[in-house]
Amino acid sequence: MRHLLAGYDLSRDRLYGHVTTHKGRVEFLAFCRYLRSLYPPEVRIAIVLDNFSPHLSTHRDRRVGDRAAANNVELAYVPFYASWLNRIEAQFTALRYFALDGTDHPTHKEQARMIRRYIAWRNRHTDNRRLREIVDRAKVA
Repeated sequence: MRHLLAGYDLSRDRLYGHVTTHKGRVEFLAFCRYLRSLYPPEVRIAIVLDNFSPHLSTHRDRRVGDRAAANNVELAYVPFYASWLNRIEAQFTALRYFALDGTDHPTHKEQARMIRRYIAWRNRHTDNRRLREIVDRAKVA
């Protein structure tokens, strides 16, 4: 089993992702540190979170909120049963279409490589007509 931790920058139209073997709080916080490193410290960033359990643990663990506040990060949660409000969901539709549908990768390593290749391609071809059609069709919010 592999998991994709992903971030989407609306202003730059860029997708970021890490494929991990485990998707817990440790991996989530490491990915948050990575996202924070992409921008100067004075730029406030907001990370939109769904209701996945490692995200929800940030409510119970003050260290996470304190770290976010100290690093100019806002954690914003979508309502329960409303993941469609998160703009990254349309990006996942395109990822499935271009990198996963109709494939049978022989190993997790090969699948992760295809996902990373797709993300690199997607960020270089944000104006690709087919990509835009798929993302626009999948957008709800």
